[in-house]
Amino acid sequence: MTPLVLIVDDNPMNLKLARDLLRASGFRTLEAESGARGIVLATEHQPDVILMDLRLPDMHGTDAARTLADGAQTARIPIVALSAVPFEGDGEWLLAAGFAGYLEKPISVREFPEQVRRYCTDGGG
Repeated sequence: MTPLVLIVDDNPMNLKLARDLLRASGFRTLEAESGARGIVLATEHQPDVILMDLRLPDMHGTDAARTLADGAQTARIPIVALSAVPFEGDGEWLLAAGFAGYLEKPISVREFPEQVRRYCTDGGG
């Protein structure tokens, strides 16, 4: 089955770019502009991977990731942090917060779909 990606980002241009790149590469997408909406969509639709902006209007992306990692229905879903802020060190704090990894913004138009595909779980969606 085609991978389903949930994109959580409050910037409409970033959201559209990620969605358009992924859809052009054969992914299905869901979009949320807040952490709370992302949690609801993840619980309802069980995506194969979640792309989570760290700076959201209602909560920090790490708080949303912790909530998802602690949820019975969402704990298995890999969450990938998206941020324009370069990460110091090896990003261990992101892994501790429940993220499977991270991608820096601006995203690479050429590499982004394959980067996301690497995080997709088998089966799911």
